[in-house]
Amino acid sequence: MTRTTWSVDTVHSELGFSVKHMMISKAKGSFDSFDAVIEADVDNLTDSKIEVTIDASSINTRNKDRDDHLRSGDFFDVENHPKITFVATDIKKKSDNNYDVTGDLTIRGTTNPVTADVVFEGQSKDPMSGNTVAGFSGGTKISRKDFGLTWNAAVETGGVLIGDEIKINFEIEAHKEA
Repeated sequence: MTRTTWSVDTVHSELGFSVKHMMISKAKGSFDSFDAVIEADVDNLTDSKIEVTIDASSINTRNKDRDDHLRSGDFFDVENHPKITFVATDIKKKSDNNYDVTGDLTIRGTTNPVTADVVFEGQSKDPMSGNTVAGFSGGTKISRKDFGLTWNAAVETGGVLIGDEIKINFEIEAHKEA
């Protein structure tokens, strides 16, 4: 089989995250602007090329003040590091539609290897366009400190305002290019 180029349908895709807040709840958010280069044979995803680029300034936690703080030098420093990237380096099949996708994640100029658990949800024909569409979902966990995101504040009851572990989740709808 040969690899085919797929484009991300951002209207039907989501890139989200959650982190412990005040040690008692979770703050959630997403990145509203991202794209990917996907070259894949859906019958053999282990030979795929995957490169994701995220506009760090597109962070959206539904709170303008928090989003502005996350864009600042305390966190993503979007003025100096406008993009977050992930480039797959290895893809291993775990079961029928489940894969470990390992790659280099770069945040704020720091690159670390990360493995995401990815499920190939299948493919279908879009009844509106006739185009072939494929779905992927998955997630991973990272330590924000590993990427230089160390800002924090103590809370009155003990502990810290922001947890270290970030859970990343995604739902991707990709369209086969002609």
